[in-house]
Amino acid sequence: MACRISELVIDCRDPRTLAAFWCEVLGFSVLDDDDGVVEIGPPEGFGGLQPTLIFSPSTEPKTGKLRLHIDVNATDRDQDAELQRLLAVGARPVDIGQSDQVSWHVLADPEGNEFCLLRARLT
Repeated sequence: MACRISELVIDCRDPRTLAAFWCEVLGFSVLDDDDGVVEIGPPEGFGGLQPTLIFSPSTEPKTGKLRLHIDVNATDRDQDAELQRLLAVGARPVDIGQSDQVSWHVLADPEGNEFCLLRARLT
């Protein structure tokens, strides 16, 4: 038997703001908000196939490129339409040295954490 990822913990300055952003991006809901730590996940709750995200308060500044980042795929629209939606909810484009020839978009969340919007649509 193998393990599976059940939670991803993200240290951040403002857990509630970042949780709200990622709820919009992923269609998730707040599952727990305790002592400034906010956990979000799919509407069906804990224990599903998708990991939950936990936003934990930290005063340490983000420095440099993250060693781990999140990739997302649109589920109900093409990549261009999803890019416009993500920009409208607070993502911003980021240049990490990628060329103009790549098929994905590098974005940052409100605290500057990089993530990529991939081309393929998932169902």
